[in-house]
Amino acid sequence: MPELPEVETIRRQLECEILKRTVVQAGSHESEKFRPARDVEGQRFMALRRRGKYLLAELGNETELIVHLGMTGQLLIENPELDLSVVDEYMRAWWLLDDRRTLVFRDVRRFGRIAVVKKGDYSQIPTLLHMGPEPFDLNFDGDELWRRARGRRQRIKTQLLGQRLVAGVGNIYADEALFQAGLNPSLRSISRRQAQRLVDAIRAVLSQALARGGTTLRDYRNLVGEGSNQHHLQCYGRAGQECFACGSILRARIIDARSTTWCPTCQRR
Repeated sequence: MPELPEVETIRRQLECEILKRTVVQAGSHESEKFRPARDVEGQRFMALRRRGKYLLAELGNETELIVHLGMTGQLLIENPELDLSVVDEYMRAWWLLDDRRTLVFRDVRRFGRIAVVKKGDYSQIPTLLHMGPEPFDLNFDGDELWRRARGRRQRIKTQLLGQRLVAGVGNIYADEALFQAGLNPSLRSISRRQAQRLVDAIRAVLSQALARGGTTLRDYRNLVGEGSNQHHLQCYGRAGQECFACGSILRARIIDARSTTWCPTCQRR
């Protein structure tokens, strides 16, 4: 699933392409998950921002187009004008712009979602409504993370994936950040010092991934191609291989239904 670095990379690239453009025609797959895309017809893209793993496009009529890429979603600019008579079975929504280019949402597995809401009203999207702070917010520090995690009985890896502790971290960067912070993913509580290490690690791994255009494992593509961070992963997906830090063999297990990789030496409980 695209996480913060992948979604932010797409946002930065897409902003240059669609800002101040008007949607002259819009269409979608018949699924209720994608039909709101049609409501954007006639509207102008005024701003494009990101919250966690969501893209939020502010429109000229005080509404917002919200896109979640799910597992395999891709946003692409088709140039020149897309020939809609050619069937693309994975195209779930499209927006023809006033410069005759087309913004396309493709999603092979259909786990993505599109919504149009009144500006700032996320009551119908609970994950977005209750999302934790952005990892690069100035007020987000170890004390804030420790307070949010305090008293919860879930494992720290599960808390990171829940989006209420911090926004935008998914399975890839949770494994990478916990490894860099030296924290076992099965811990159910952490100290203030450990929380600060984790905040520092989250920011570091996300910054590195952003600088590399994200992590492409299978489906993720940004507007110009693949990311390159997959060539620099220290922990995620490397079970059975040697730890780059200590030489121990990295292990894998399922934690709350999510695959998890860690080092038994560097991340000892």
